[in-house]
Amino acid sequence: MAEMITMDLVSPEKLMLSAEYEMVVVPGAEGDFAVLAGHAPIISTLRPGVISIYEGDKEKERIFVNGGFAEVSNDKLTVLAEEAIYVADLNRADLEQRVQNAREDEEDAKDDETRRRAIENRDHLQQLLEALN
Repeated sequence: MAEMITMDLVSPEKLMLSAEYEMVVVPGAEGDFAVLAGHAPIISTLRPGVISIYEGDKEKERIFVNGGFAEVSNDKLTVLAEEAIYVADLNRADLEQRVQNAREDEEDAKDDETRRRAIENRDHLQQLLEALN
């Protein structure tokens, strides 16, 4: 049996998961990195992207994170995510409509602050949509 690494994923709302896996691929700020048992200690900021969890050579789970931090130490990976959503819970049609609505909000904005918030919302929704690919 392969050696396992314990992973805790914490979002602002709750502890989303705490389990052992063979490998986890994390979207680090400077690129994706795979974490296996025996990984060297590391702390990394996260960019928006998908955490892929593997058992053997099969991807078991995909979780979108929108920034945060990851720490690896003593065969444990701790992810503190600003936002975390299981990719399986995302709905493509709903996200596409929400992206279109955000574009319209951007076009209709009466001031810079409203436009900035609309752009941030659109970019965030676009990242969620890309996680489905």
